[in-house]
Amino acid sequence: MQETILDRLTESLSGAANISRAAQARPAAVLWTDQDGQWQGTAARLREMLPHLFTLGDYKPAERQGPAIWLKCALARVLEEPDWPSGVVPVVYLPGVSRADLRAIEGCPRHLQPLAELQYRGVFWSQSNGRDWTLRAFLSGSRGGLALDVSGDQATRAAMLRALGALLDTPVGRLRGRRLEAGDFDALLSADPVRDLLTWMNDPQRSAADWQGPRWDAFRSRCRGDWQLDPEADGPLVAAERLAEGGGGWEQVWERYSGAWRAFPNILDLLRQVQPPPMRDLFTDLGSYPRANDEAEGKLRAALAALAGLHHTAAAERIADLETEHGRRRRWLWAELGQAPLALALEPLARLAALSTRPFGGARLGEMAEAYRDELWQVDAAARQALAVPRTKADLQAVGAALRAVYLPWLTASNERFQALVRQDGYSGSELVEDRGAGYQAGGECWVFVDGLRYDVARELAERLTGDGHEAIVETAWAPVPSVTASGKVLCSPAAQVAQGRDTDRDFVPSHGTLERPLDADLLRRAISALGWQVLGPDDAGDPGGRAWTECGDLDHYGHEHGIRLAREVPVLLDEIMEQIRFLFDAGWKRLRIVTDHGWLLMPGGLPKTELHRSLTETRWGRCALLTDSAGSTDLTLTWTWCADVRIATGPGVASFIGGLEYAHGGVSLQESLIPVLRAQRAAGVAERSGVEIGAPGWLGLRCRFTVSPPRDGLEADLRRKANIPATSVAGGPKPLKDGKGSLVVADDELEGEAVSLVILDAAGQVLARVLTTIGGGD
Repeated sequence: MQETILDRLTESLSGAANISRAAQARPAAVLWTDQDGQWQGTAARLREMLPHLFTLGDYKPAERQGPAIWLKCALARVLEEPDWPSGVVPVVYLPGVSRADLRAIEGCPRHLQPLAELQYRGVFWSQSNGRDWTLRAFLSGSRGGLALDVSGDQATRAAMLRALGALLDTPVGRLRGRRLEAGDFDALLSADPVRDLLTWMNDPQRSAADWQGPRWDAFRSRCRGDWQLDPEADGPLVAAERLAEGGGGWEQVWERYSGAWRAFPNILDLLRQVQPPPMRDLFTDLGSYPRANDEAEGKLRAALAALAGLHHTAAAERIADLETEHGRRRRWLWAELGQAPLALALEPLARLAALSTRPFGGARLGEMAEAYRDELWQVDAAARQALAVPRTKADLQAVGAALRAVYLPWLTASNERFQALVRQDGYSGSELVEDRGAGYQAGGECWVFVDGLRYDVARELAERLTGDGHEAIVETAWAPVPSVTASGKVLCSPAAQVAQGRDTDRDFVPSHGTLERPLDADLLRRAISALGWQVLGPDDAGDPGGRAWTECGDLDHYGHEHGIRLAREVPVLLDEIMEQIRFLFDAGWKRLRIVTDHGWLLMPGGLPKTELHRSLTETRWGRCALLTDSAGSTDLTLTWTWCADVRIATGPGVASFIGGLEYAHGGVSLQESLIPVLRAQRAAGVAERSGVEIGAPGWLGLRCRFTVSPPRDGLEADLRRKANIPATSVAGGPKPLKDGKGSLVVADDELEGEAVSLVILDAAGQVLARVLTTIGGGD
């Protein structure tokens, strides 16, 4: 599909927030000033594509529009609505406002004052010279614009604004290769009869008013000739009937609507008024009738809800039947429009149902773990993916009923089997391994801790890594007993070798063996550092020739806070983890070892509750409880990994000691206990550092001076936005070094203040070393 002007506009707005994380914090907002109000007609269109777009104007919260004080509260997320994906920087469109209006704080209009401070915490969507992006500037600009050849006369400017609605849906490639004059933009309004027809169907009254006169007469004539339709005599409902029926030239209209439905938001409601024909058999195609899809969604919702109480086998068979009936609706246009969420959720539900009927396999604990690693982890992934689809309470309840009918019985049976094997074979995670490799770890590897990285999520992360060209291998280890962060984070860290458990330790936090203090987060970092490891913050690259520990991502915190909403947040959290991984690889790290502390269970409606008398426990968590000295053995009693004198009861199967928990961990199950160890190796393309060090760069105006040690023949240097991409050079390409000294000049003074990478290259052009610097200084 060809990129349209609207696609490029959306990409440019979203990309304005992509700044160097090492040079500047994530911006609070992208400010889109538009003094002349040229872009006002695009706001409604963009709202459908950018759920994080806000507009200054009259109070219309449903349209994410309001006065400055409302915008400020919305951006601070102190209002229930609106909402937008976490981790996404909001865009604030300010029609009639110039950049100067905000910058002159003392003279800033009162209605804008609540937003003035955002200029310091946010970024402007503007041209490189600081001016607003006008429509002509965006079309013709060579830096950040589309580099089209657009005439600058007044007639062309006026025609361009008149045709903005049509222009947005025009493929960029169609406008290249010629000089664009007023006539080219006017042709967009009338040279496309299919678009004219859809535009009229989308808003008949406005179209008739706007096109009155010769253009309206021409439109009627074309409709009668091409589609046997008279807009005045037949009206929009007849047009909708013809569009849904197809035939007589309407296939071309349907194809256009299917590819550009965002431009015609009202046609969906128009088509909903059309009664679909009777369904003769399962092969009758009603894909062009939204009412048929709505009715099917309603039936599917009821069918999924009716799975409650069915035996697992019967429920799995029923889901397979529903997939046969409804699966094809995922290919209908209405699924793309977000009108068929249950049909979309049915795909992972069907996979889950099929996988959950297969035998668990394995007469020994290790064999069952192997079966899970080979295939059965996909059951958990499918359940999570099904939960990620619904957006309404009714749909979530329907999917939840299906999961409780097929997923919960499988979870319970498989983990009852798993726990029986633990009783038979013992549990390796309850035995302390004194050294997991940290003591003899070679340099050039960074350990990345992700709290609550379950095995199925780690497999998805590995797929993303290989998609980036890196090598990724997912191995496994056993989580400690109990499978909680307090015990597991220490165990998977380099400081495990200095930790020691005592029966006096609280909340399953082991102590430092010599300091005799609990290894809380602060002491753990200091203990890792004392062992010769670098402890990196989120924006620290460290020395890639050494060894390091860093932390990113927190699935566990989100799960405890939001329960089953974790399922739909996982892709966003993985985006954040991938961003950190790319940052580390770009900084020169060769290998990453991604570790975690425990997995988790996730169940809509809550995990089943089990009872354990309070007199038997000192403390209890969802899936585990600390037994008193006088308590006898429970259904499954194990000892604390860090101290064998501490006895811990774990919930049978997937049961919880606390009722109503949708998200929990701490027990012994495949999902909580079999944790991933993901080893990633950087993709080929960035060379080793080979001992080359860059002295601190110094700036004199736009000239950067620096030294490299030890001096070598054949080395070159460059300033780049992306370290490994030569085309992103801001210094005109690599320049040779002389006696270990280099000097690079940035010709464009508009780049001052931008964060770039100073890279040292060998004779083959491979990056040997890299440091971040800010053009003009101010590092």
